[in-house]
Amino acid sequence: VQLQASGGGLVQAGGSLRLSCAASASISSMNPMRWYRQAPGKQRELVASVISSGNTNYEDYADSVKGRFTISREYAKNTVYLQMNSLKPEDTAVYYCYGMAGGRGYWGQGTQVTVSS
Repeated sequence: VQLQASGGGLVQAGGSLRLSCAASASISSMNPMRWYRQAPGKQRELVASVISSGNTNYEDYADSVKGRFTISREYAKNTVYLQMNSLKPEDTAVYYCYGMAGGRGYWGQGTQVTVSS
């Protein structure tokens, strides 16, 4: 399984970006799916996670992004999104998508998000 992340860029504080993570396989078989980020000199941290059970998706967020970021799946496109609103300079990082399938974890390449003050 390959994951392709995109959508990063440079944005002013208060702005929005939507990251996409396109999978080469059906995301119906990938559970959970997550977004992580890593800022320079810091450890990679979990930003958002979605777990599907039946017809219900359960979302979870880091405290630092709750109320501003939203993770979602689009099954028809085998894509997971991270909608990021009210961006802050401290959100600057490389963002990575992650998915688990068949007991194995898969990482996408990172996409850079830079928020200017």
